[in-house]
Amino acid sequence: MSETLPGRLAAPAGRRAPLTHVPLSTAPLPPFDPTLTPWEGSTERVGDLRLHVRRTPGAEDARVVYVHGLGGSSTNWTDLAAQLAPHAEGVALDLPGFGFSEPLDGFPFSLTAHSDVVASFIEGDAPGPVHVVGNSMGGAVALLLAARRPDLVRTLTLISPAMPDRRLDPRRLSDPRLALAYLPVIGKRARRQLAALTPHERAQQVIRLCFADPDSFPEHRLAELAEEHGARAEFAWANLAMARSTLEIFRTWFSRGANSLWRVAPTVQAPTLVVWGTHDKVISVRRAQRTAKLIPNARLLVLPRTGHVAQMERPVTVARAVLGMWEHVESGRW
Repeated sequence: MSETLPGRLAAPAGRRAPLTHVPLSTAPLPPFDPTLTPWEGSTERVGDLRLHVRRTPGAEDARVVYVHGLGGSSTNWTDLAAQLAPHAEGVALDLPGFGFSEPLDGFPFSLTAHSDVVASFIEGDAPGPVHVVGNSMGGAVALLLAARRPDLVRTLTLISPAMPDRRLDPRRLSDPRLALAYLPVIGKRARRQLAALTPHERAQQVIRLCFADPDSFPEHRLAELAEEHGARAEFAWANLAMARSTLEIFRTWFSRGANSLWRVAPTVQAPTLVVWGTHDKVISVRRAQRTAKLIPNARLLVLPRTGHVAQMERPVTVARAVLGMWEHVESGRW
């Protein structure tokens, strides 16, 4: 048995009426523990790349791969992975240039390149298709993965995916100077200013941008995030990866034809859950309905008083929605 939430979808012309509710599983979940520390990480080979991965032990008959957003890392999935562990083993990746995954020389940092890395990882790691969950940039990467490699994706969950918005507003970045960092002339000054920020200041910037209520972010998690930012400051490639990935997202937003994410979305066949927060300051919730409408087998869950990282702000609700999708897909009711 599942409870349901009202959907936010209207039936597009020429398509069957969509299912207008998101099932929330009532299966027992582990007690929520806000003091949980990140899962242990290790370096794993994907071709010539050494990818940093955090694995959450769980049920061995299913696997879920988590893909973080711009400036994020595998630590963004600690709570959601714990909630879903009784139902699936969790594998959270640090994309090349983020977390502790050093990119190869010449890595282009495009959404397609990140998608290819995730595809190669899944091919070498899993015996069959996996559940894929992506947030923000990771949501766009997961969307491309599902469209280009449907054989690898069992279900798809997109949490505030980075769908195109041509109104380029630098306030959507944790620091607006990121958009300037690798431009001619002014870029050098922007890079100096960014380098002068302390790890704690960087962490605070991210939380202020991504959380609807920044004060709700636990102090110990802020300390963990600051520690990670401090460690990344030692990597020569970290700022380059951030700036180049930012520019590649903007470039994708202005793509036309087959490369547009709006054109990619209708080609995704995997059962899909789209999750958005009403208070998302990075990718507006105005993009939610269009995203869910375009994906043929999608349902939409909009969460009140939630920002850009619903998996961190509302991990229990997101877990129940994800698990509800899995249950309905298995029973043929999605």
